Amino acid sequence: MTFREMNLHPDLMEGMDAMGFEKPTPIQEQAIPICLSGNDMIGIAQTGTGKTAAFVLPTIHKILSTPSEGKIKTLIIVPTRELAVQIDQAIEGFAYFTGISSMAIYGGGDGKEFNQEKTALTSGIDIVIATPGRMISHLNLGYVDFSQLQTLILDEADRMLDMGFQRDLQRILDHVNPNRQTLFFSATMPSKIMTFAKGILKSPEVVKIALSKPAEGVLQGAYILHQRQKPEMLVELFKGKDVKSAIVFSSTKKNVSTIHRILKKAGISTGAISSDLEQKEREEVLLQFKNRRIAVLVATDVVSRGIDIDNIELVVNYDVPGDAEDYVHRIGRTARASATGVGITFVSQDEQYKFLKIEELIGSEIRKLAVPEVIGETPEYKPKSGGGQRRFSKPRSGGSSQGNRPNKNRKGPNSGGRPRPKNKD
Repeated sequence: MTFREMNLHPDLMEGMDAMGFEKPTPIQEQAIPICLSGNDMIGIAQTGTGKTAAFVLPTIHKILSTPSEGKIKTLIIVPTRELAVQIDQAIEGFAYFTGISSMAIYGGGDGKEFNQEKTALTSGIDIVIATPGRMISHLNLGYVDFSQLQTLILDEADRMLDMGFQRDLQRILDHVNPNRQTLFFSATMPSKIMTFAKGILKSPEVVKIALSKPAEGVLQGAYILHQRQKPEMLVELFKGKDVKSAIVFSSTKKNVSTIHRILKKAGISTGAISSDLEQKEREEVLLQFKNRRIAVLVATDVVSRGIDIDNIELVVNYDVPGDAEDYVHRIGRTARASATGVGITFVSQDEQYKFLKIEELIGSEIRKLAVPEVIGETPEYKPKSGGGQRRFSKPRSGGSSQGNRPNKNRKGPNSGGRPRPKNKD
């Protein structure tokens, strides 16, 4: 199928032609007809599948095909400022020849930006892309009119619920046209999220795109460590290497600060983004990373969503993600567009079972790399025998405990034990 066979509005097609869009991705091919039909939908698809266009294109088509009443037609709720900006930029490109207006609304700005958002909301902008908290701030002041809203879209809904936005989402739902169409997109769909989705949608159709496996160009590896050895291993990983662009992921913002201090103390060019930073500070760090003024970015999964940067050589999972699918998202930040890259995970004893679940999800065993001797003795990888569940006490007399054997017999891909990112120069 091609986009022309979908009979989208000619002005929209002109913008798509200018952007080089000819054939839809699987999520677009399945989701766009449902969106055009007016039915509610649950779309289960990860980042990188083309899901943004899957809801933006039919949304623009519907707006062009209905009379303008000076009211907001579409509201898109997203978890982060970065994703809001990314979607707004996509709309700007697709709608270039249509005259449709859109605006990204998010926290972290000053009073001037808030007033600009208020003006847009009260003047009847066509499409609003907003973070939940900022949207609530405007709704509380009583001037936002969603009575004629055609489409409500929740993107990366799993992330919003993880971030504790469920109450805010419910308050927003109380203010929108009850007869709107609702499109619900999520990378994962555990039972609690499915329950929430079914509570706000009417007889939804479900589109599910299988989770992509890590790209062929990603060299994956894992270091089996004691938790206390992770800081030293991280410095060892970067020390003396000409890594120009890397991301270190942590599951908590507290660890982001700790990792940032460790790398900075070691003289490694690094920056960190977390929700603790002011918006302008986050933007500056991202700009420095994109422009290669800093080599290493430390971030949480939540904050990093929406970051669209190519040529990342190395991804490090400082801790094993709690959700196995998050591993695929993280590793997917490298080896994009047929490039190559390296994905390394630090696995402590308590994380071995979670790491096994990742290996089961991707259908292959991830190579366990030889740890440098300077790091010291490391645990064995025995997740099936309770590796991550057990605590080992120190032996009473010489020798090592059975759970704390030297790693010298563990094989690695090279004598140094670390896959080296390809020098891009």
